[in-house]
Amino acid sequence: METDLQLESTVWVGSKIYRAVLTGWQFNWTELDKKNRDKKTISVPVAEVVGVEEGRVEILPQKLIDDTDKVFTVFYVKRSSTGSSYGLLWTLGRTQFSVPSRVLRDQWTKHLRAALKTHSPVRPNRLLVFINPYGGKKKGRKIYHSLVAPLFELAGISCHVIVTERANQARDHLLKKDLTGFDGVVCVGGDGMFSEILHGLIGQTQQEAGLCENDLTVTLQPCPRHIGIIPAGSTDCVCYATVGVIDPVTSALHIIIGDSQPLDVCSVHQASGLVRYSVSLLGYGFYGDVLAESEKHRWMGPLRYDYSGTMMYLSNRSYAGIVQYLPADPLLSSPRDRTRCLSGCSVCSRSTERLFPHSSDAGSLYSSHYNQFSSDLEGEWVTVEGRFRCVSLTCMSSSCPKSPLGLSPSAHLADGTGDLILVWDTHPLGFLKFLYRHTSTEDQFDLPFVEVHRVKAVRFSLPPGKEEEEYEEIGGLSGGMDEEERGYIETVSRSGSQQHLADRGPGREMTNLQKTGNPFLCGLCCSKAPAVSVWNCDGEILPSIEILSRVHGQLVRLYARGIEDGAAVHCSEDIERGCTLQI
Repeated sequence: METDLQLESTVWVGSKIYRAVLTGWQFNWTELDKKNRDKKTISVPVAEVVGVEEGRVEILPQKLIDDTDKVFTVFYVKRSSTGSSYGLLWTLGRTQFSVPSRVLRDQWTKHLRAALKTHSPVRPNRLLVFINPYGGKKKGRKIYHSLVAPLFELAGISCHVIVTERANQARDHLLKKDLTGFDGVVCVGGDGMFSEILHGLIGQTQQEAGLCENDLTVTLQPCPRHIGIIPAGSTDCVCYATVGVIDPVTSALHIIIGDSQPLDVCSVHQASGLVRYSVSLLGYGFYGDVLAESEKHRWMGPLRYDYSGTMMYLSNRSYAGIVQYLPADPLLSSPRDRTRCLSGCSVCSRSTERLFPHSSDAGSLYSSHYNQFSSDLEGEWVTVEGRFRCVSLTCMSSSCPKSPLGLSPSAHLADGTGDLILVWDTHPLGFLKFLYRHTSTEDQFDLPFVEVHRVKAVRFSLPPGKEEEEYEEIGGLSGGMDEEERGYIETVSRSGSQQHLADRGPGREMTNLQKTGNPFLCGLCCSKAPAVSVWNCDGEILPSIEILSRVHGQLVRLYARGIEDGAAVHCSEDIERGCTLQI
C-alpha cells in the first residue's frame, strides 16, 4: 500500500491545534497538546472524501459559503449506528481547517483534489437520473433536489435528470437512447422504479451484444454501467438488502465514492420467451395472492400490504404444483449455514473468480463469462410435487425493516445462485409461525413443512391433466376483465397430488396432517378457493403460471458495497458537531 507523504502542516480546528498529514490513501489530523504531543488522531480514507472547498462552506440543509482566505473545508463520509447489528447510516461529515496562509490553503485543496482523482478513479463523473414523482409518499423530487443534488454538485458529478410521467418510461428510454458518456443510471423511487432501470439496462446491453434475451440457454452479458438507488418508494427492499438502511443521503454517498456491488439476477421465462427479470422475490401462492389482493386496495397506500396479507392468511389457501430445480454446488455455500452476506463477503468474492476466471479487463470478463453458457443448466434436476402454501425464489436475503433478516437470511448477493423456499400445505397456526419468524431472529426454515435449497434454476408447472382445464378457466374469467382485475383470478378449487418425490433427508418426514391444510378458515374471506395462484415477480404479477427461472451471476452492478457489519466499525471521539469517523 502506498504511504508516501504528500503534504503535512499545522492546522487549527476551532481553537484546537492539529497536525494534518495527507498520504497516498489517508488524510489524518492529530490533536496536539500544549507540548506538541499527540493526543488523538482522526483518519479518513481518501476514497471516502466527498469534496474539498475553499473557505467556510456548508452544504446541507442549505449551501452557505464564507470565502475566507486561510480556511478550507473537507467533506467526508461519517458513519453512525442504526441500532441494529447490521447496516450503518452514512452522513456528510464536515471539518473546517484554518492554516497560516492562503498559499498553504491552496496547497491543501490542490493536493486533496489530486489525491481524489488518483486514488478514487472509479467515481462517476456523469449520471443519468430518473425520478418517479408518484412513488411512495410522492416525495421523489423533493428528496432528490434537497438532499441528493447538493451532494452530487459538491462531488463534481454532472447529472441529466428525467422526471417520469408514465410507467416504463425509464425502461423505454434506456432501450432506445444512446448512453455513451454516462457512467451510471440512478433511480429515485422504490423497487418498481429500480425494476424499470434493471430491465432497460439489461435489455440495452444485450441488444448491443447481439444476444437474444428470449433464449434461455444464452448467458447474458454483464451490464457495463452501474445502477444507483435513491430510496423514495413504498417498498425499498433492494436498497435495504444491499446497503442495510433506507436513507437517501447514505445511498447518495455510496454513489459519489463509486462503490460497486455485483448482483445476481433471475431471468423468468415462459414457453414463448422471457417474461421478466427478478432480483428480490419470485413468489407463487401466498406472496402472489397478497400482491394480487393488494392491487384492489391501492387507495389504502402502504397499509394495503398488511391488510391483504392478513386476508390471504385467513383464506388458508394452498396450491398444487410441480417444482423442479437444479441444485447449486453444496460445497460452496448453504442456505442453512447461518452466515450473512456482508460487505466484502468471501463467498461472493470466490464466486467472482469462479464466474469470471482469468479476467483482467472488461473484454476478457465478458468473453470468459459468455463461454460458460453451455454448462450453466447442466446437472441433475430434482423434482418435487404436492400442495404448497408458497413457492419462493430469491437472489438476496430480501430483508426489509419489517423483516430484518429477510426471506432467506443466508442468501448471497453475488454468488450466482438463488434460494428456493418451499412451504408445504400445513395447519394455519403452523404457517402463522413460519410468517412470524420472519420478524424475529428465529430460524424460519427449522419447521417440518419448510425446506430451502440453493439452486441455479427452477421450473414450475401444474400437475398433469390440470393445465388445459385450468388455463381455459383463466381465459374465460379474464376475457371480460380490465387489466387490474386480471391480476387476480378465482377458479373452482380442486384436489391435487401431494406426492413428494425428493428425498427430504433425516428428520424431515412430514405427516399427512402437516401436508394437508385445514379449510375451516377459508369461509371467513372467500366463497371460492382458487385452484391456481399468480406469480409475484418483484412486485409485478406475471401473466404465466408455468415458468422456468434461471440465475445469472453478477449480471448488474450497484453503487453499493453490501451491508456493513456495525460491530466491526470502530469510531473515534467526536471532533466537531458530534461527528464520528472510521479509524
